[in-house]
Amino acid sequence: MSIVKENKKQKSIQTPVFLNMSKTAHEMVIALAGNPNTGKSTVFNALTGLNQHTGNWPGKTVKRMEGHFTYGERRYRLVDLPGTYSLLSASTDEEIARNFVLFGKPDVTVVVVDATNLERNLNLALQIMQITDRVIVCVNLIDEAERKGIRIDAARLQEDLGIPVVLTAARSGRGLDVLQETIAQLSKNLIPVKPFRINYPESLRETVDILSQKIHAYDPKIPNPSWMAVRLLDKDQGIREALLSGHWHTRLLSNDIPVPALTNPDHPGVHEIRSIIDEADSASEKIQTVLHDSLVESLFYDAKRIAGRAVEQTRITRLWENALDRWLTSRFIGIPLMLLVLAVVFYLTIAGANVPSAMLADLLFSVEDFLAAGMNQLGAPWWLTGFLIHGVFRGLAWVVSVMLPPMAIFFPMFTILEDFGYLPRVAFSLDRLFKWSGAHGKQALAMGMGFGCNAAGVIATRIIDSPRERLIAILTNNFVPCNGRWPTLIMLASLFVAASLPAGVASIVAASAIVGITLFGILVTLLVAKFLSTATSLKGESSFFQIELPPYRRPQFFRILYTSLIDRTGLVLWRAVVMAAPAGGLCWVLANVQYDGLSLFAHGAAWLDPLGKSIGLDGIILLAYIIAIPANEIIVPTIIMGYMAAGQMTELDSDTELKALFIQNGWTSLTAISLMFFSLLHYPCSTTTLTIWKETRSVKWTVVSNLMPLVIALAVCFLITQIGYWLG
Repeated sequence: MSIVKENKKQKSIQTPVFLNMSKTAHEMVIALAGNPNTGKSTVFNALTGLNQHTGNWPGKTVKRMEGHFTYGERRYRLVDLPGTYSLLSASTDEEIARNFVLFGKPDVTVVVVDATNLERNLNLALQIMQITDRVIVCVNLIDEAERKGIRIDAARLQEDLGIPVVLTAARSGRGLDVLQETIAQLSKNLIPVKPFRINYPESLRETVDILSQKIHAYDPKIPNPSWMAVRLLDKDQGIREALLSGHWHTRLLSNDIPVPALTNPDHPGVHEIRSIIDEADSASEKIQTVLHDSLVESLFYDAKRIAGRAVEQTRITRLWENALDRWLTSRFIGIPLMLLVLAVVFYLTIAGANVPSAMLADLLFSVEDFLAAGMNQLGAPWWLTGFLIHGVFRGLAWVVSVMLPPMAIFFPMFTILEDFGYLPRVAFSLDRLFKWSGAHGKQALAMGMGFGCNAAGVIATRIIDSPRERLIAILTNNFVPCNGRWPTLIMLASLFVAASLPAGVASIVAASAIVGITLFGILVTLLVAKFLSTATSLKGESSFFQIELPPYRRPQFFRILYTSLIDRTGLVLWRAVVMAAPAGGLCWVLANVQYDGLSLFAHGAAWLDPLGKSIGLDGIILLAYIIAIPANEIIVPTIIMGYMAAGQMTELDSDTELKALFIQNGWTSLTAISLMFFSLLHYPCSTTTLTIWKETRSVKWTVVSNLMPLVIALAVCFLITQIGYWLG
């Protein structure tokens, strides 16, 4: 769904959530709900194993996870709902979770709560218990709670809530067998339940009682009419439209009123529903207190009271976690520490990728020689061998050898920081800066993903609820360097910034230069976001940023391997390979098709040369960036090809030869500096552009996402060049 139209659509319920699946007599649908960072996904993975698949929720860009497991003779379909703190429908995630529990009517809803933060997590559980009686509270992370000296009285908690409570430690599998047994028994109605009901404030109680009685009189089969009454009094647009559209009848009622009749405005059933809604509106106007605030206050009060009776602190928690939080989230040293971590990650990526990249390149280029010899033995014409082997295959070889080693180092380190719990603290530290720019603090997390791949960073903006702020994050995501740009930045930093230094010091200086250019990219991100949020159609105030700082956890080795190498590195590399193949072929064609005694490549470079000189570059560099739109990884070999007047992308044996070639073609330190900034700021690659279009479904914003960085890159490089000429 287009995010630029989401603000118009997300308040209306088009269809109830049915999962697009048929339910057999031996299959039960289980909803898995919970706050973020409660280990909900770990519970899901532990129960379903490899029997799972992903998709998007109908009409949404939010990922939907489904899986299944078998227990006894029954098959259970497990639906992992988006992590959310509430069901009051303030965001897309909350709307999806609420609508599925309500309209999807799962056989059992499992609410995963964090044993170390039971009071806060019970807020969501209490809300779900107002919708459905068939709820299980899964108190997860019980092992962490025990390490912190927290004891959970499961029997007392179960007695107060009136529903089953199961203690688990999903990472180790502890308690999952009990959870499966409890799901099986509750789905068969073998466990008596009497869910706790919220104690509404005195000012609301009488109004809620009167309205709920009328809802019950309309149809006794509506579960929990008190909850329905409260949502109508709170003017919940989704519930109102669901009632009027007939979807509530479709899913939850079993009377004889057909759905088409309910959609007829003259049908008596519609008049009765409208009468109930009108009465709720009238009563809402008469209530002096703010209904929403009163409801939230009641939820927090009940959660605090129930958690207080069930939780016992047996000893002081680990002090090192609090001390580490004070450092990492400090107003003064939080950001410097973030920069230090970033520098270490870059240094390890740069230093560690050099040898594997060279080995992989040697392997792939030896395969190229074998393939070329094979084509010659088959009698293939020279142009076919050149196009397929020296064009398409060589382009792929460059992309794989340049991208794979850095990604195989960067993504695991990024995933380790994510698993450890550091990334939410980065977002917390940067929130003040993004709020100043009119953007959202969660953009820091999406920006972090952009360091690996800008396309992945665009997809990561889905965590931002506001369509306006998400669009700003998408448009500014390109200003941080990705894997495709690291090779150019690393080459320039090594050849022109740290070339005269000893080897040990050179890597540190080169990494520092790249950190500096990255900081400039973050600065441009903030300034452009400020401009978009104050002087364009995206004008608006930044929304409230609520983020839970998860406890520090020991990273899981196998999860890191899967997430970083398969889910991230493999996906990004595949997209780059698909785009690089035609780019390599095009590069060969331009270099080998002659016109007026010169190749098309030479003609294009000559035409672009005046513009290139004005920004400190040249025509060959600019043409290389145009050819490399599908994959930035082939920029350097394309530039070398242009300078050597070769008919194919070329590599040199040493950095000394490479620097000498650049100097022979007029390069200076000013050229290298301008190229570093142009590489940082220029338009996104075709993979990212395609991703932007898929996420926005807007040609206008996709074009803006390409033109805006290009204009900024040209302006910055022109300014740097003029300053360089002025300084002499």
